[in-house]
Amino acid sequence: MLEAGAMLLFCAVLFASVALGWSIIPALFVGVLLFMGYGLVRRCSLRAMASRAAGSVRSAGTVVVAFVLIGVLTSLWRASGTIVFIVAHSTAVIHAATVIPLSFLLCSAMSVLVGSSFASAATMGTICMSLGLSMQANPVMLGGAILAGVYVGDRCSPVSTSALLVKQLTHTNLFNTIARMLRTGAVPFVLSCVVYVAAAVVEWLCASGGSGFGAASAAATAGSAGSARAAVSTNASSITDIGGLFSSAFDLHWLTLVPALLVIVLALLRVDVRLLMLASIAASVAVCVGVQHMEWAELLRLLIFGYHAQNPQVAALLDGGGILSMLTVMATVCISSAYAGIFAETRMLARLQQVIEMLGHRIGACGATMITATCAAALACNQTLTIMLTHQLCGGLYGDDESERSAQAIDLEDSAVVIAPLIPWSIAGAVPLATINAPTLSLAAATFLYLLPLSRMLASAVRRRSGFRTRHRSQNQNPGLAIPHRPKPMLHMFAHGFHPKSGD
Repeated sequence: MLEAGAMLLFCAVLFASVALGWSIIPALFVGVLLFMGYGLVRRCSLRAMASRAAGSVRSAGTVVVAFVLIGVLTSLWRASGTIVFIVAHSTAVIHAATVIPLSFLLCSAMSVLVGSSFASAATMGTICMSLGLSMQANPVMLGGAILAGVYVGDRCSPVSTSALLVKQLTHTNLFNTIARMLRTGAVPFVLSCVVYVAAAVVEWLCASGGSGFGAASAAATAGSAGSARAAVSTNASSITDIGGLFSSAFDLHWLTLVPALLVIVLALLRVDVRLLMLASIAASVAVCVGVQHMEWAELLRLLIFGYHAQNPQVAALLDGGGILSMLTVMATVCISSAYAGIFAETRMLARLQQVIEMLGHRIGACGATMITATCAAALACNQTLTIMLTHQLCGGLYGDDESERSAQAIDLEDSAVVIAPLIPWSIAGAVPLATINAPTLSLAAATFLYLLPLSRMLASAVRRRSGFRTRHRSQNQNPGLAIPHRPKPMLHMFAHGFHPKSGD
């Protein structure tokens, strides 16, 4: 099958790029050539494919602007001392007996504020990992707690790139989706806390009982901790004075917290996310100039190139942000959007969409989306492309009205967003784990990431079974009131054969 050949070749190029540590952007451009080549073989017009692709890219313009604002915001939060203030004061509560659950909670809180799993792992995650290793915590459980935590906010923060991307794709209200995410994520979040508290209690009991568990854990962490970053060395004397390290480079005045508080308050008031970010950016600029005494030239430079600290220890923890840091994700979104236009013109995914819709008819839209997202994540090797492929493939499972679009948005958030980091070869999980020097086995301990989709699938199955029983009982009691089933368009096409348009 020509479609399968083109897709497999694209996946091979994508896998090679990830395996060799190259940027995935060239691989995505190769995908454009492959899919357009498929269209030409199927006798589709090159002009029509290019026009469809350009239209899809233009539709992504809104989210690209938001990504630019996020790059500026994260750079200014670093320079103003906002992130430093939060990290310095929150890590003071970490103790040996509570380091695992607190690492999950602190990384969750940081990711909700900054909206980025990578940024949260590089700051709060790195410090929690190093503090935990110095306290002889189990590196697998600690790494899993940190990885799960950094994706809590990556999923539901108002300044999260993934949340904004899902909003753009489904044309839904961001804050309504966040409210639904809080409801669907509540039980998995609480269960994750219970798991990490239980792990901490078991570890503490074993260590205090003289079973040698603590010593074994310390030996197991020796290899992974050996290459820790300079700013967070496993030498306890260098990591216990985080406040002193940051105080030497920043004025930790309480005003540095204002940009973060603005995000929280304006998000609760449901202010448009772009206005929310602009307000926080303005506050951050005022803090940079008034509290940190930055020069305007330096301020303008970091907006583009990101923050770079002069102290190498602080730089290892804090450098990053800026518009340039968002170029990869913006390019990924734009190129992946072009795929959507090409696929629509060539009908390349039609047969696969038919299979997914048949699956959805049997197990429900939620279950079909979960399975599709898992396969897409294994092939795409990154979160952004996983989201866009899942949205493209599962579009026929949902209608065009607001409730159906909202249903698709929450299903994407509870599947593609959190499943992508669970794939061992995906950069969504590999980069945060490498940043904090955690073992790959930590993926198994990132409980929130798999409890969330599992809980959604279970709830969907229960609802479907309950609904089937209700309809069956109603039909037995009132045969004339049986509700007719209206097949979806793609299901109808599958049942009556696939007839490509002329020229395909």
